[in-house]
Amino acid sequence: MYSYRHSVNIKYGLFVMGIILVSGLLFYSQSIVERLRDDNREVVQLYAEIIASTVESESDENLSFIFDKIIKRVQFPLIYSDKNGNPLDWKNLPKSLSVDKVKRHQKEMDGQNQPIPLIFIHPGTNEEITIGFLHYGDSILIKQLRWLPYLEIGAVAIFILLGFIGFSVIRNSEKRSIWVGMARETAHQLGTPVSALMGWVDRLRNSGDEKIISEMDRDIKRLEDVSDRFSKIGSTPAKEEVNLDELLRHVIDYLQRRVRSEKVELKLDSVGSVSVSGNGTLLAWAFENLIKNGIDSLEDGTGTIAIKIDTKADAAAVTVSDSGRGIPKRDWKNVFRPGFSSKSGGWGLGLSLTQRIISEMHSGTIRIAESSADKGTTFEILLPKE
Repeated sequence: MYSYRHSVNIKYGLFVMGIILVSGLLFYSQSIVERLRDDNREVVQLYAEIIASTVESESDENLSFIFDKIIKRVQFPLIYSDKNGNPLDWKNLPKSLSVDKVKRHQKEMDGQNQPIPLIFIHPGTNEEITIGFLHYGDSILIKQLRWLPYLEIGAVAIFILLGFIGFSVIRNSEKRSIWVGMARETAHQLGTPVSALMGWVDRLRNSGDEKIISEMDRDIKRLEDVSDRFSKIGSTPAKEEVNLDELLRHVIDYLQRRVRSEKVELKLDSVGSVSVSGNGTLLAWAFENLIKNGIDSLEDGTGTIAIKIDTKADAAAVTVSDSGRGIPKRDWKNVFRPGFSSKSGGWGLGLSLTQRIISEMHSGTIRIAESSADKGTTFEILLPKE
């Protein structure tokens, strides 16, 4: 359990580091953009001073001519307007623009950079008179720099996403291979002693105690079921119509007889006969795992495990509720991972195997519907009826 929490902390740490790196990249690129804008502003300011120094009167009619001749090598969009903001001349804008469209460009440019006034100093009174404005926008280089970090982040994100998907596919394939290998080896190992026990039972039946033989028969049948269950892992199980009410009553009857404490109660609440298409052996295994997990969570071996069968749209719903210690919210997803266990000495395979049976082999879903320390835990399973 602690290893999973440690891995989650590592993921959060990597996420925070990623945010810091992205923020640093954006801050650095924006600082370059601001420096380029300052350089452009200095250039426009210089042009404004040159133009203003060449005019001889407040209503000089040659301002447009001067603007056109002085400003030749500007690489960014530039608009010269009168003191009322009406555009008179412009550079580095699309050709054949109407005045209204130039005004829209001018408004957009003013949103990027503050227009610089053309100030004429009256020779007689030294009064400063604003005779117009120079409006300028961002150059192509600045626009490219503004989008560059987002393109870099997008490319890196796509690369990481593809790598993550590939890694997940490989990891899931390895996990599936481990499950299949473990299951088949277990089935193989169980097969030999089961066959031997069946032979001994046949010999005891002729001369032994019938009660003992009956119990041995029951346990041998149980071993056969276990072997059958493991042999089906890794292969496509044969499906048939399974009556959930009958199946769960059989599971509860088996477990109730083997619960060590008489203070544990297993209750079944069913709406009646509810059938699904599935493999009864594997579904019984999944429900046993859930019920056993609930029994193990009971404090002092005392409490209730409530199983309810219901229907929802095109699915059969089975809930397994216990009155145990509950599961912390942070571990709700972890409980279905192989190797995760909140019990000392637990292998962490039961719920993982249950999810595999429900989700992969029966196209159903399993989730923790609710869990708290004072109410226990409720698992919900949905199985398609067809």
